[in-house]
Amino acid sequence: MKATASSGQRERLVIVGNGMVGHHCVEQLVERGALARFELHVFGEERQRAYDRVHLSEYFGGSCAETLALCGQGFYGDNGVHLHLGEAVLEIDRERREVVTAEGRYGYDQLVLATGSYPFVPPIEGSSGNARLVYRTLDDLDAIRSAAADATRGVVVGGGLLGLEAANALKSLGLEAHVVEFAPRLMPVQLDGEGGAALKAQIEALGVGVHLSRATQSISVGEAYRYRMNFDGGEHLETDLIVFSAGIRPQDALGRASGLEIAARGGVVIDNHCRTSDPRIFAIGECASWNGSVFGLVAPGYSMARNLAALLLGEAAGEFTGADMSTKLKLLGVDVGSIGDAHGTTPGARSYRFIDEANASYRRLVVDASGKHVLGAVLVGDNSYYDTLLQYAQNGIALPADPAALILPQSGGAPALGADALPDSATICSCHNVSKGAVCAAIDSGCGDLAAVKGCTKAATGCGGCAALLKQVFEHELTARGVTVDKSLCEHFAYTRQELYGLVRVGGIRTFSDLLARHGKGHVGCDICKPAVGNILASCWNQPIMDPALVPLQDTNDTFMANMQKNGTYSVVPRIPGGEITPDKLIVIGQVAKKYDLYTKITGGQRIDLFGAQLHELPLIWGELIEAGFETGHAYGKSTRTVKSCVGSTWCRYGVQDSVAMALRLEDRYKGLRSPHKLKFAVSGCTRECAEAQSKDIGVIATEKGWNLYVCGNGGMRPRHAELFATDLDDETLVRLIDRVLMFYIRTADKLQRTSVWREGLEGGLDYLKQVVLDDSLGLAAELEAQMQHVVDHYECEWANALNDPEKLKRFRTFVNDRRADPDVHFVRERDQRRPVAPLHLIPTIEEAV
Repeated sequence: MKATASSGQRERLVIVGNGMVGHHCVEQLVERGALARFELHVFGEERQRAYDRVHLSEYFGGSCAETLALCGQGFYGDNGVHLHLGEAVLEIDRERREVVTAEGRYGYDQLVLATGSYPFVPPIEGSSGNARLVYRTLDDLDAIRSAAADATRGVVVGGGLLGLEAANALKSLGLEAHVVEFAPRLMPVQLDGEGGAALKAQIEALGVGVHLSRATQSISVGEAYRYRMNFDGGEHLETDLIVFSAGIRPQDALGRASGLEIAARGGVVIDNHCRTSDPRIFAIGECASWNGSVFGLVAPGYSMARNLAALLLGEAAGEFTGADMSTKLKLLGVDVGSIGDAHGTTPGARSYRFIDEANASYRRLVVDASGKHVLGAVLVGDNSYYDTLLQYAQNGIALPADPAALILPQSGGAPALGADALPDSATICSCHNVSKGAVCAAIDSGCGDLAAVKGCTKAATGCGGCAALLKQVFEHELTARGVTVDKSLCEHFAYTRQELYGLVRVGGIRTFSDLLARHGKGHVGCDICKPAVGNILASCWNQPIMDPALVPLQDTNDTFMANMQKNGTYSVVPRIPGGEITPDKLIVIGQVAKKYDLYTKITGGQRIDLFGAQLHELPLIWGELIEAGFETGHAYGKSTRTVKSCVGSTWCRYGVQDSVAMALRLEDRYKGLRSPHKLKFAVSGCTRECAEAQSKDIGVIATEKGWNLYVCGNGGMRPRHAELFATDLDDETLVRLIDRVLMFYIRTADKLQRTSVWREGLEGGLDYLKQVVLDDSLGLAAELEAQMQHVVDHYECEWANALNDPEKLKRFRTFVNDRRADPDVHFVRERDQRRPVAPLHLIPTIEEAV
């Protein structure tokens, strides 16, 4: 038996539940210095620490428990919080003020229930095993993935938010997906009849079957598939697995068993301070019932957590008096938004509707009887109207003379509500309850860029839906303070990278000196503009990076066409297109590595890295590699790096297209392409996604009918899921669209800007990019393709070029007049290979590393 006593004078605070709301409560307590007052214990039933359930579906797209985690591994321990994972609380002993687990008993002075909810599974005869899966936790998703391994069709029972997410998950696993909904429309809580019909049309167009007004009576053995779902009325649907997403129920079992007051429809009853019927016990999130309502969104739970943290510390705490359930999301790639009184149930409410049956798009604006204020809205197919309508609804802003104008199509896109029209009380970020006034205060306190404002206020760091509005408010406030946002590249060029690209292209400029003379000032440039211009020149004309006109512009890595390592040596990374390599070439790499005693490692991008080459050895090593048929892998450049692939239909029994052949084609086409930042590709031979294409700048996934194209994803420090751009493409169309996307990115992105960041900053978002690339709305398609073809036609291996030029080879000497190796380079042996011992003058300080 375990017993936890009070530590010193600190009170014992126990939080039961390590979900998003429970974790946010911990964050608030830590941030407010609560650990000086409380000994804090957190109990989580799951094995994983708190993770992002809002983006749970990304687990099937390459994410894992670690990438979805809401904090680093050391967060709890570093802050003195006792985290008990995989240790469920079984009982609350209110008399002794203890919680009981299988491991022992833990005392508390204050107890917080943040146990969340559980998925409701209706009592249906025959629902068991793979016919009774749910979609709630990572373990649930593992079970679904396992069941899908030998399945071809899957059904989701429930057409609400989570049900459609689950259907998307089944589709991503390569299954034929169906949704069965008891109500006569999808998302019946959020959408009206017309909105539900528009959503149904869009989802069916994506290949997902939708079955409305269906009540499953029983589940029996199927004929063509494993199970048969028998509906009321005699109809049936066969499937290999069934996922139930028919709503949630408050996880109130602990409170119920301990005698706390429970609401009639479930949930631990709380007051405006989240206090239960026991004054020492609080409840927050989906397990709590306030005024008879349970709130199933994360923002209300976060609001409860913030208010409770303040209350526990004796600070001025706001009251929880309900929550706005407005929501904006993308389901299976379809925009859906619901604001306020979306159904128009308020007495006297009137509606304006826009219906576009051709494009399955729908918008409804609900206004009050006076016609002066927004009560609610429904959006299907285009959420660009959402932010404006939400601000009208939340802040009581008077409507224009013609309210319908707010939802009717506009030539310039959705009408925007100017930041100046928003009161300081306007909520910018509902996840973290950040107002416009808080953003203004952050700017006044010295936050001079958007990143600083996000760091200070946490705005746009939750679901991210407010990012565009935050940027608008930030820029407006800077302008209002007389601050001009200087977008100049540096002191030598009063232009952005995009503008310089246009000047180089239109003017046919091929040297830095010419560009500086015609459009800049000064004589030599700086460490900001020289690499940026060198990159632009290489992108436009594909001049070898070693050309005399470009060499003075490069950083160390490009200058020596290799990445410098911590001890002053360099890495050698030959290109291995698509990860395909012959035994003979493998032997050559092994022989070279052995000859020059290079540390050898397989990378995540299907390459072999060779580390420890000294400067004078680089030409010798590359000479042997190029003689064996290798090319530079451009690991040192802001350019195309790798095209990862699985084995595809050639070997894999699940493959539907030859992913290796396509990877080879793409890498051969785009090798050497210089861009604002590095580019990574992947090609998967089926939707099981072994090549992890949805985490790449360009991802290609095979379908029975061709290829699906995903764009603007990346891994790294700030992972971003790639977005589906076009479906079922033939080979030629796929390449043509990639040409356009990449060249449009190269033309318009900022310096050192990843495709993901570029995409997030595009006004109009993915829809705008589709218009430019797919619909040729700017009339640029042919020009973009021609520019890419010019780059392709002028490719040459940079190392092969250098090896054939004695003047260029002179650069590869440690000492100008001496061919000796660098005496300051030292190694030690470890795991049968050598690793570096860095000289003190090459070890970076923390500031340099950052």
